[in-house]
Amino acid sequence: MTIERVGFTDPIQPGKRPGKSEPVSQRAKSDSINVSTEAVEKGELYRAIEMVKAAAPDVRADRIAELRAKINDPSYINERIINATADKIMESFGL
Repeated sequence: MTIERVGFTDPIQPGKRPGKSEPVSQRAKSDSINVSTEAVEKGELYRAIEMVKAAAPDVRADRIAELRAKINDPSYINERIINATADKIMESFGL
């Protein structure tokens, strides 16, 4: 069985000594970035939203308890409530 080279590379490159690396150049420039005005605005908006979320509680336990009591009451869910809820859903979609 004969194993031939794969590809066009030459395993021995003339002119380079193995084991010796090129000298590391001194740090010439410092890194920098440019941020667009749109990115700055979005960042400010994100920070404002996060501040509002942190300040306002997401869960109102008293309101949740009230709604659970209403839902568990069999006389609460009637045709009038269903129609009012459907109307509010349609209004939220702009229909």
